[in-house]
Amino acid sequence: MSVRSKPNREGEVFAQPEYGGNELPEGWASGRFDSITELNPRHPSGLDDSQLVTFVPMTCVSESSPDFDRSNERPLAEVRKGYTHFADGDVLFAKITPCMENGKGAVATGLKNGLGCGTTELHVIRPLGGINPHYVYRFLQQESVRRGAAANFTGSAGQLRAPMSFIAELELPLPPLAEQRRIVGKLELLLGKVSSSQQRLSRVPGLLKRFRQSVLAAACSGKLTADWRESFPTEPCGDSEELSELPTSWRTQVLESITEAGRPISYGVLKPGPFVEDGIPLVRIVDIVRDRLALDEMHRVSPELSAQYRRTVLSGGEILISLVGTIGRIAWSPPVLCGANVHRNIGVIASGADVDSKFLSFSMQSESVQSQIRDVTTGASQPLLNLGDVRQLRIAIPPLTEQQEIVRRVEKLFAFADQIEARLKQAQTHVDRLTQSLLRKAFRGELVPTEHTLATADGRDYESASGLLERIQTSERAESQQPRQKRRQVRKK
Repeated sequence: MSVRSKPNREGEVFAQPEYGGNELPEGWASGRFDSITELNPRHPSGLDDSQLVTFVPMTCVSESSPDFDRSNERPLAEVRKGYTHFADGDVLFAKITPCMENGKGAVATGLKNGLGCGTTELHVIRPLGGINPHYVYRFLQQESVRRGAAANFTGSAGQLRAPMSFIAELELPLPPLAEQRRIVGKLELLLGKVSSSQQRLSRVPGLLKRFRQSVLAAACSGKLTADWRESFPTEPCGDSEELSELPTSWRTQVLESITEAGRPISYGVLKPGPFVEDGIPLVRIVDIVRDRLALDEMHRVSPELSAQYRRTVLSGGEILISLVGTIGRIAWSPPVLCGANVHRNIGVIASGADVDSKFLSFSMQSESVQSQIRDVTTGASQPLLNLGDVRQLRIAIPPLTEQQEIVRRVEKLFAFADQIEARLKQAQTHVDRLTQSLLRKAFRGELVPTEHTLATADGRDYESASGLLERIQTSERAESQQPRQKRRQVRKK
């Protein structure tokens, strides 16, 4: 579906969704919303103001389902003025950004006393002639419609709204009523399966996170390399109580005792100053994504400024730790960042000769060390981690050869998790596209057999969409003549 421009009755031009084929399926017709629906209707006068009605704020409206929260009820007298009116069978369409782009909308059903009031940021569409409201709702859920509405926003920044004029000018590809019901039923079935797939896929990142943590826990407790130690036994080196759960060849040491001689743990550039296009890469906390550095969007500082803070110039292989705000993010500095510097909210740790830097990075990501970091973090609104406390973190250290074996195994297992994560993203992208693909098929008449095809096969007649539109127009003409007839009766009396 593309978008074309169409002038409305006042001469304004609105972006209008346009469908791939010029011809509608047999038995279908196209009707403008302002001729087949009642837009933003009001509650009739004379209602009992003490009766309860359903109240719907924007927070109760879903972004992906026609259902909504009906738990709020208020007396009609409290919400008749200053709120949007709707009734059972109406379609709700969020008009304000970003709710509109996010797909917020609903079909009003199950309202208290059949009536509802809600946020003024909703457009209300009342289908006429028995047109299925769920069919209208699904039409409005298409990305092409939402893009067209966004292209016609009015108002100021932060208060942009899709005008009702845009809705009024939309043309709805309309099948016969029986076919509408079949389309809605098929969409509910298929979109239900899509939703179930999305929910199952959404659980995978949590599983992968727990998998990585379990790998690190096994790595930093000696369980990951238990079989390796049987083939490569080493001499015991400690007997303290804190080593009781660790292999006898392991030892625990404070972090500052296993760092590179002459290079203490330090924080980065105190005042980054102005960023430059061609300069020295500056690692910030936002560049630490999970356990690695995002190299593509790093800011840069002048070489002169970086040179003033030589103690944190990277040579590759350092461990970086976040000290402010999001505490305890850990990343290993790859050789490609040789010569880069770090922001003042990041600490730099260079491991000593008998400690593998990647092993130290994995160890500091483990829960055993992260729990120590949480215990010494200070501040509520702005959490802080002091370098003095970082230097005193206790690290379980195996012999260097076992460290290297641990790194090899962890990297292999993490690579496996990365492959699953990459496939997960592909699957999520595919599933996310299914919804819009199904909607496009539905409004092209390709999702279910058309009523014309079924009626022809059964040898029966059916009401085409053209007949439905004529019936709606006849009904509207009759209603418009009623006031005139009443005035004539009054004059006769």
